[in-house]
Amino acid sequence: MKLRHPFERLSPSGQKTAFIALFIAAIALMVILSVLGQPLKTKGAPGGIVSFELAGELPLAQNILGSWGPTERIYAGVNLGLDYLFLVVYASAIALGCVLVAGSLSGRAGVFSVLGVVIGWAQFGAALLDCLENYALIRLLVGSTEAWLPVIARWCAVPKFLIVAVGLVYVVMGGIVVKFGKE
Repeated sequence: MKLRHPFERLSPSGQKTAFIALFIAAIALMVILSVLGQPLKTKGAPGGIVSFELAGELPLAQNILGSWGPTERIYAGVNLGLDYLFLVVYASAIALGCVLVAGSLSGRAGVFSVLGVVIGWAQFGAALLDCLENYALIRLLVGSTEAWLPVIARWCAVPKFLIVAVGLVYVVMGGIVVKFGKE
């Protein structure tokens, strides 16, 4: 039995076209989020929004928020809001990249092909974690003092980053094998 992937309804050429469009959209959104995130890099948040995502405890999250003035908080809100679009785009782009590589490896390395489909599906788990993380951060941004919110944000952010990293490594390394590997 073949492991099914989330893009089976698209033709192979449709998958490639969708991947290119999603890849371009993901890069564009990354640039926009990076520009919007620059004002969030403060002494209290040297990593900007990532520092906030990884704070993990209320006093640290409040310290980060305290290092941001009203303008920076608006930037943070816009950043978190736009991240809801970005998470759909990056998860779909990486998942589709995994599927394309997996399809190209299916004749050569069946285990790695199946692994690619699994990693592709996992990207949607990363997107769900990103949604939960954003929700917790937005609640903190608007003034909540619930101690569990930064804990949830961190516990969602760390596996999200790991899943995305595994997906990117699979796409890049698999792409190299597909391009330069010999049967």
